[in-house]
Amino acid sequence: MATAEKIRQHAELIVNTCFTVEKGDVVTIITDDKHEHLAHAIAEVATEREAWPVIMNNEMQVRRGLADTLFPMAPPKNLHEAMLAADEIIIVCNLEWANRFAHVDAVKESCANNVKIASVEPGMGEWDIVLDDILISTERAVKAMEALKGATQCRVTGPSGTDVIVNIEGRPPLQVTPLRQRGWMMGPLPLWAEVAYAAVEDKTEGIIAVDGNMLGIGVDVVSSPIFWTVRNGKVVKIEGGEDAKRLEKVIEGVPNVEVIGEFAFGTSHKAPLGSPSEKGRIGNVHFAMGDNKNAYPGGQNVCRLHLDGVVRNATLQILDTGVYIFRDGQWAL
Repeated sequence: MATAEKIRQHAELIVNTCFTVEKGDVVTIITDDKHEHLAHAIAEVATEREAWPVIMNNEMQVRRGLADTLFPMAPPKNLHEAMLAADEIIIVCNLEWANRFAHVDAVKESCANNVKIASVEPGMGEWDIVLDDILISTERAVKAMEALKGATQCRVTGPSGTDVIVNIEGRPPLQVTPLRQRGWMMGPLPLWAEVAYAAVEDKTEGIIAVDGNMLGIGVDVVSSPIFWTVRNGKVVKIEGGEDAKRLEKVIEGVPNVEVIGEFAFGTSHKAPLGSPSEKGRIGNVHFAMGDNKNAYPGGQNVCRLHLDGVVRNATLQILDTGVYIFRDGQWAL
C-alpha cells in the first residue's frame, strides 16, 4: 500500500534520478484528477531543487480521449506552449492516454526543443525498484541496440501464433529507458525500458497474435488473442473474439491506420504485466498500427492513431546474424 513516505521517495526518484532536475529549471507537470496528489508530490521535490514546477490538470481531455479514441489528442494551446517552454515535462496521469499522447506534434516539438519528457507509470508509492534495476534494464537496451546495428530484418514468434518478419533497414533505434536525456522521445518510467524502431512501412509480413495489452479498446489485457494478418506492411485482416471486433470498430475509416508503424521490445525485469507497462517487460514484443512519423526516426506513416498490441513470451531473432534477443520470453543476449 502506498504511504506518504513511499510516495515521497518515489517523487525523489523521478525528479532527482530519472529527470535530474536542476536549479532554475521550468518543469511542466501534466496530470488528471486521479493523479493530482502525485503531481503535487513531484512538484514539491522539484521546488526543493529550486526549480519552477507548474501543474496543469488536463482531466477533461484525458477523460474524453479515453472514452473516444478519435477525440483529439493534441493539447490545447496553453498546454502546448507550456510544454515548449519547459526544461522537463513530467506526465502523471492515465498511462494509456499518456502512451497515445506521445504521438502528438507537441511532444515531437518538445523533443526537438531539447526537453526531457516522460510519463510516470501507475503504482507510485508501491514500486519495488531501485537504481540498480534501472541501470540493468538500460544496459540490456544498449546491448540489444549494439546487436541490431546494421540489421535489416527480425523475426518474431510467439505461443499464441505470432510469426512475423519486420524490416528495420536504415531505421535508427529509440532508446526508451528511465534515465532521461534531453531530446529523447517520450516514454514511461521508472519500471519500463524498451528499444523501439519505425518499421519499414511496406515490408512487414506474417501473423501478429496480440495476447497481452492492446491500446484503444478499453481493456488492460485481451480476453483472447487478436490476430493481425499483415501483407506488404499493412494489416489486411483482423480476427478473434470480442476484442478483435472492438479494434475493428476503433480503426474503421481512419486513414493509414492499417500500416505497421512500430516494432519494439522490452528490456526491463520490473515492468509489470496487465497494463500498458508490460510493453517494457523482457520477453514482450509490441507492434503498433498507425503513426510512426511523429515519434520514430525515419518513420513515414502519418495517422491520427497509434495503437500498440503486445505479443507476450516472444522469441525475437535478428535474421541477418542469427542472434536471438529473446527465446521463449527469456533474455538471450
